[in-house]
Amino acid sequence: MILEKFLQVFHAIGNQMPLIFPVHPRTRATLAKCNNFANITEIDGPIAIGGRRGVFITEPLGYLDFLKLMAHARIVLTDSGGIQEETTILKVPCLTLQENTERPITLEIGTNAIAGTNPEAIFEAFQQAMSDKKKQFKIPELWDGYAASHIVKISIDSYKDY
Repeated sequence: MILEKFLQVFHAIGNQMPLIFPVHPRTRATLAKCNNFANITEIDGPIAIGGRRGVFITEPLGYLDFLKLMAHARIVLTDSGGIQEETTILKVPCLTLQENTERPITLEIGTNAIAGTNPEAIFEAFQQAMSDKKKQFKIPELWDGYAASHIVKISIDSYKDY
């Protein structure tokens, strides 16, 4: 099962830094069947790790709490295209745990890397991202927070052509 493979690499990463894993109820039910579940610490209440290492699970977080967690992360592992975009804006390194991405711009500018689903490849990508401490993050052109203004300008410019 792929979740068991992810747990292997999560534990390896958790040995180097705390890994916080907000878990959907369906995923939690699947986790309960995994052999590696016993090595995961349940977080009840606010997230306060205090320098401890390991894998910590929590209930799903609301958007603002999750955004704050990402903003303070050293790295984010995800399979979500939306999270790939948000980590780009937050200038937090991201590893995508799938074989491709719907957000190729994040790869092009270097804020995201495809780690795949193989635990060894994920851990290697993690180590590479952690060793690149001087990496400069760029924000894609037009990701400046002014989408509405850009849309209005394009609309007005298009209307002038009629």
